[in-house]
Amino acid sequence: MISPVIMAGGSGTRLWPLSRGNYPKQFLKLIGNQTMLQQTIGRLHGIEHNPVMLICNEEHRFIAAEQLRQLDIEHTGIFLEPVGRNTAPAVALAAFKALENNQDPLLLVLAADHVIEDRQAFHRVVIEATELAEHGKLVTFGIVGDKPETGYGYIKRGAALQHGFVVDAFVEKPDSATAKQYIESGEYYWNSGMFLFKASRYLDELKAFRPDIYAACEKAIAVQNSDMDFIRVDKAAFEACPDESIDYAVMERTKDAVVVPMDAGWSDVGGFAALWEVSSQDENGNAFKGDVKAVDTKNTLVFSEDKLVATVGVEDLVIVNTKDAVLVAHKDKSQEVKAIVNQLKAEQRSEVTFHREVYRPWGKYDSVDNGERFQVKRITVKPGAKLSVQMHHHRAEHWIVVSGTAKVQIDDTEQFVTENESVYIPITAVHALENPGKVDLELIEVQSGSYLGEDDIVRFEDRYGRVK
Repeated sequence: MISPVIMAGGSGTRLWPLSRGNYPKQFLKLIGNQTMLQQTIGRLHGIEHNPVMLICNEEHRFIAAEQLRQLDIEHTGIFLEPVGRNTAPAVALAAFKALENNQDPLLLVLAADHVIEDRQAFHRVVIEATELAEHGKLVTFGIVGDKPETGYGYIKRGAALQHGFVVDAFVEKPDSATAKQYIESGEYYWNSGMFLFKASRYLDELKAFRPDIYAACEKAIAVQNSDMDFIRVDKAAFEACPDESIDYAVMERTKDAVVVPMDAGWSDVGGFAALWEVSSQDENGNAFKGDVKAVDTKNTLVFSEDKLVATVGVEDLVIVNTKDAVLVAHKDKSQEVKAIVNQLKAEQRSEVTFHREVYRPWGKYDSVDNGERFQVKRITVKPGAKLSVQMHHHRAEHWIVVSGTAKVQIDDTEQFVTENESVYIPITAVHALENPGKVDLELIEVQSGSYLGEDDIVRFEDRYGRVK
């Protein structure tokens, strides 16, 4: 039986300002009405498989859990990596977990941020690869390329073997001339980063070629802590694990690597040019999302989050508008967005990590205005959710309920606050906010004080495990 393992780490910096550290591209609705993670899970429908296992970063755990909840599917848990250690250790954790019930399933390792347009072709190729994997082969899926792409690694095929080929070599990202030769030869495929193999076979090869990674992961998973949907492993042991990809750790060394060609409209959406290519386009080659008006505009991607964007007499541009940033780039230069991200990191700008709208396990908030000694937020609390019992050393807060009913605790008093009512929380008062109702609670929060940073929170109780 196939057990899907979906890798949902990564930051997707080449899609800034849409994708940021606290809300990267795998959790965004870039194409269609579902997020990339949700589309990846939905793509499995039609393949007989065990419940999905998800692997993601600690800071994204509540976003991932909420998106799984929206799908209302059974899953085996959300593995939380204490730190990023690349794909070889992450998959090792999944393999060890899969073997706990005296089973040895086929692990179908997928990235959460890929687009595959032809679902039936995807199903067919995965099913064709299962026989190879059942017989101990470590299968990687090679994308049948239609152009000399320099942004991907390549896989050179060797002798034919059932529905695939023995892997002759893994090749690093080539220059344009070399990529052209690869595509014209018909012997090379794009490296998709998708795999299928028995859990035991992967661990056997990992132990043979990288016993240090094997030992660190074995030690890390020996100490497991389950919390709601989340599975945590021993932090110190995992931090000691080397950082390495599956390709370098196992696939380039094993004698049992097989590549199965896949022609299914695949893209890793590695930048805005790729996003434009996989998006629906009008008769002028434009791909628009949001409120966009265009005159004499061609081959342009416009992504507007919250306001009207108008274009006149432009071509081959990328224009991205979010609530707190605007990006304008030539489509051919859109890969260089990463240079902007590096500048923002060097200047310690918050925009590199945070959107203006920030998601929390209890809901979200939107920082609508700020100035010297004040900040205004619009807060949404989900039904039944509760913020932590907390206090602030440097700021007071004033809450005005816009819709719904709030249950408010301030020190030893408790009260209900409804629409068009407000309440004041003094500096250092211990307080909590809860939505006891059946609909979203919407409120405006006005903060005032000498310091308004998010780290001025002392938590005393928290149902989401955030008390340190």
